[in-house]
Amino acid sequence: MLTKVTTILECSRVFSLPMTIMSWLVVFTFGVLSSGNIWYGILALAGISFAHLGTNVLDDYIDYLHLIKQVGFDRREYLKNSQKTKCRYLISGIMSELQVKIVILVYFALSGLIGLFFYLKCGKPVLYFALLGGVIGLVYSFMSRVKLSEIAVGLAYGPALFGGVYYVMTNTIIPEVFILSLPTMFMTIILIYIHTVMDFDFDINENHKTIANSFDSQLDSLVVLKALLILAYLSTILICIFDISDWQVFLTILTIPLAVDMYKSMETFSVEPESIPEHKWYHFPMENMRRFKKMGAEAFMVRMYQSRNLMGYFSLILAIGLILAEI
Repeated sequence: MLTKVTTILECSRVFSLPMTIMSWLVVFTFGVLSSGNIWYGILALAGISFAHLGTNVLDDYIDYLHLIKQVGFDRREYLKNSQKTKCRYLISGIMSELQVKIVILVYFALSGLIGLFFYLKCGKPVLYFALLGGVIGLVYSFMSRVKLSEIAVGLAYGPALFGGVYYVMTNTIIPEVFILSLPTMFMTIILIYIHTVMDFDFDINENHKTIANSFDSQLDSLVVLKALLILAYLSTILICIFDISDWQVFLTILTIPLAVDMYKSMETFSVEPESIPEHKWYHFPMENMRRFKKMGAEAFMVRMYQSRNLMGYFSLILAIGLILAEI
């Protein structure tokens, strides 16, 4: 039973779940400071998390369907050269298509039930936020093939997540909550963008059109990463300009060294894809690295963890800043 659960969590890319949890933490903190319903906020996290994991599995499954339709597709050869965390469980036969469909259905059903509860308790606006998030989840795989994955993530982790959580907690919709979403939204987009940079050649081979592979090389594509990092830090200024919180939100600048370190790591990857960054204490947590090393995915996963952890630390400090501003 434990092995089955572990397999399901792995195919759901559970390592990416902290980006949902940490985004939620910021708006949850803001909602609590606005005298919002704490239990509704926690239940909203469960619903969003189920939707996130369901979207991950659905994205993998659709990619898998595209792969097996290709002429001359060889499972063994693909497993040698594919990105190590995507579709492997399907291609290797660890999970059947039916099992994957059931997992997707369960995730979205659980998310849908929580959304229904909020609709009955909080009213029609819940439907709008749920529809926005739901549509993005269902069409994300298509959007990721036509240079729209960053926009999809921005909508999901900006207005859908922040607006929806704040509404079920306070039963109000205010423009300030959408402004508050900008810094963590950019940080989440950064995580997705780094994924597409590292998948530069893979996506070209699979006919995925991304913003990253619109450039001549991975190194050239990092100009977008630099711009997103600058926007993430500058957007905290808006939180003060619109009097949402005070100067304490600028404590997020403490994560700039992590951002610089991550950017340099991506520069190295662009030239030497197999290079492994030196593991430093502030890079952690980096779970399951022994297993990823055996799979040959260490270079890929270290950088995914770097971007995930940057987003997590940034969001945590932003949430703390919101609290300190009220003390």
